[in-house]
Amino acid sequence: MKDEPEEATGEKSGMKVPAGLRGKREEREGKEKREAEFSRRIKVKAARKLRARRAGNRNTEMVWAGLGMIGLVGWGISVPTVLGVALGIWLDRRFPGGYSWTLTLLFAGLLVGCLNAWRWIVREEQLTRRKESQEVAAQERGSKSKNETSDATREMGKQDGVNKANRKITENEQGEG
Repeated sequence: MKDEPEEATGEKSGMKVPAGLRGKREEREGKEKREAEFSRRIKVKAARKLRARRAGNRNTEMVWAGLGMIGLVGWGISVPTVLGVALGIWLDRRFPGGYSWTLTLLFAGLLVGCLNAWRWIVREEQLTRRKESQEVAAQERGSKSKNETSDATREMGKQDGVNKANRKITENEQGEG
């Protein structure tokens, strides 16, 4: 009877499992663990790549937004200044006097342009901060829901384990009876 494989006790069920089958089960479990670890590593790398891509897009968007802001501020200051100078020249030709309308309206246009640009920049900054705080809040809600989902999955897994253990106990009791 040496040709028959030795039987070993199964860890979980308490039933006798032939040695050859036990090795295959361990091999299958090892393969499943390796696949799960591989899958986990792929998910981590994919998430890291997406974060990097989003950060790169944000940097590019910030550069273009900054250049656009410089352009708008420049136009916002230069247009009132040029209009003031043009009006001043017309007034100097039309109503010559003791002081220069051109210089007066140049400074007035410059002042109006700077005030408008300052007001626009403050408003844009407030909008940007509000948008960023909304994004952070959305990310926090997303991470909470992910955690809740993983907690629920864990609970279901625990319940599955309890159900399997109960079934095995019932099977063993029926086998003894």
